[in-house]
Parts: sequence; structure tokens; C-alpha cells
Amino acid sequence: MKLRVNRDVLADAVAWSARALPSRPAVPVLAGLLLEAGDDIVLSAFDYEVSARVSAEADVAEPGRALVPGRVLAEITRSLPAQPVEIVTSGAEAVLTCGSIEFGLPTMPVEDFPVLPPTPARLGAIGGGVFATAVGQVAPATSRDEALPMLTGVRIDIAGETVTMAATDRYRIAAREFDWRPERPDATAAAVVPARALVEVAKSLRGGEVSIGLGDGVAGFESVDRSTTVRLLDEQFIDYRSRLTEDWPIRADVRVAPFIEAIRRVGLVAERNTAIRLSFDHGQVFIQAGGGEIGRGAESMDVELSGDAIQIAFQAHFLLDGLSGVETEFARIHMQSSSRPALITEVPGDADPAFRYLTMSLRAV
Repeated sequence: MKLRVNRDVLADAVAWSARALPSRPAVPVLAGLLLEAGDDIVLSAFDYEVSARVSAEADVAEPGRALVPGRVLAEITRSLPAQPVEIVTSGAEAVLTCGSIEFGLPTMPVEDFPVLPPTPARLGAIGGGVFATAVGQVAPATSRDEALPMLTGVRIDIAGETVTMAATDRYRIAAREFDWRPERPDATAAAVVPARALVEVAKSLRGGEVSIGLGDGVAGFESVDRSTTVRLLDEQFIDYRSRLTEDWPIRADVRVAPFIEAIRRVGLVAERNTAIRLSFDHGQVFIQAGGGEIGRGAESMDVELSGDAIQIAFQAHFLLDGLSGVETEFARIHMQSSSRPALITEVPGDADPAFRYLTMSLRAV
């Protein structure tokens, strides 16, 4: 293999594909990036759960393949000067030259590298920014408990021109709905994608249009010259829709940014896992926390309340995760009683809110 490639193009491609490298590879070859030189250069990474494949423009003098240590290559390409890079395989080495700089990287047996799963057929596409925002809104509600794999994933429901993403850790539910461009207007599909992998995919593909496909146990995501596959989790998932459509006799509209700042300030004196207490009255919400050895804090701010006055308490980070997902200036907090969960939505006027976040309340207020 012999090729010449722009330094920035190579560094970007290596950095993107290296995202899929496992931190603790089960076998040595999974720590490698596979370089394939043909018409261009293609870089691939795979750990049996997530695969990444990216192509980059290069002048290929001699086609070939080489498997080299991925993280080392990423460090090297990031540090190179802005000059063309030449990569040549020589014996058991891949020699990388950039100006007066030369690195020799040991190669691993290409035949030991696993075959990447094929990318599933495209079901539709959505702008990368919308996709990344939706994932960012629901992923915080996933569980970190690997003993319950279903709760560590994001459910994706496709129904024609509408996609819904949802996540839960049993104590809260986050859901985001958005329109997309389906390949078929009657397309339907459902899958649960590991949240950790989905977050990385969304971050890395937010620059352009993202195509989504769901196949036999695999989800595929493509954008321009980059593609990723992720192994799916069991499709079992709770009936989250019914829990987001209850009757809410009490409704409070509050300005999001100042509300978040107030909760964070007051929470400075809250001990770990203690409550943020909210007292809603007409025209005002009183925010309280603490009262133990650290101290106590309180702050009030304007609110528009419909229904009876209410006192209710939440875990601070649960409340902040929900509010942080709201993209409108105001958030609407729907409540029934101090002992029942509350629903946080955006305030989109008469339209149904695209983002919904249900979080349990704490009984002690």
C-alpha cells in the first residue's frame, strides 16, 4: 500500500473512526484501525458492538490494506504539521511520513480483523442538528445499570413521517418527537439503541443529513462519507406514551434559563440526593433546598400558575435534566399532586409539545 493524503483530511478521518475503538479491547486486533487504499482511503473500526467506517480522498499509488494501532495513529495525525502525509507499508510496518517527520507503526494481521456488519437499508433521513438535539434531550433519562440492558437504551419508533425517541430509568421518562423524510410514507419500525453509542453517533454526525436504517439486530447511521452501525438491545420497552398523556389539573409556566440558574444556586447547599422543594402560588414559585449541616437556600421568581397552589419536591438533577431539554423560552410544568410525578414540556402555543419529560416527585416536602 502506498498513498498520499492531506494532513487535515487524514486527521479528521482518523479521529472520527477512532471514536469506535474500545477502551479495553477483548482481543488486540480490535484496538486497530483498518486502512484500505483503493480509489480513496477507507478507515474502519469495530468492537463487535459498534462499527465506524469513513472514506477520505487520497492519491493512491499502490492499493492495499493495513491494520495499525488506532489510538496511536490518532495521536500522531493530530500532532502533524500542515503538510501532505504519505503512508507506505513496508514489511511488518506502516511508515507514515510528513515533511521531515517519520513514524513506523507495527501492523497486525489484517485477516484477524472482524468483518463489519453491512449497513441496513435506509428508512429515512433527518438533519444532523435535529437528530443530535433529540438524542441529547432523551439520553439523560437512560439508566446506567447494565443489569437492566433495556433501560440503558433509547427507543426509536418510526411511523411514516414521524420519529419518536424515548428513554427511561424507571424514575423518569423523556420523549422527543420529530418529522423526517421517510423512504416510504407507510414505513414503520421500532428498535432500542444503546444510549452511549447513540450519543457518540449523534455528536459525530451533527454536521449534515443523517440517514437511518434498522436491520436484523443492527441500526445504521450514515452521513456523507461516514457510516456507523450499532448492535441493538432487546426491543422490549415500557408503554411510555400512556404515561405522558394523563390529565394535569395544575400547570405552571416558568422562564427556563432563570429557573435553571435559581435551582443550581439554591442547590449549592443541598446534600447529595436531597430534594429541591418548589412552592407554586399564583404569580410566584418559591425554590428551597438544604436545612441540614451545610446550610439552606431559597429564591423566588415569577410564574404563571393555572390551578391550585401546590408544594412539590424533586431530585435536583432529575429536574435540571428535564428543564435542560426544553428549547423554548418557557417551560410548562404539569402537576396533579405533591406525591405524583410531574410532566415538563415546552410551551409551543396550541401545538402538541415535541419534547415531554416525566419525573417522579419526592414525597417529603
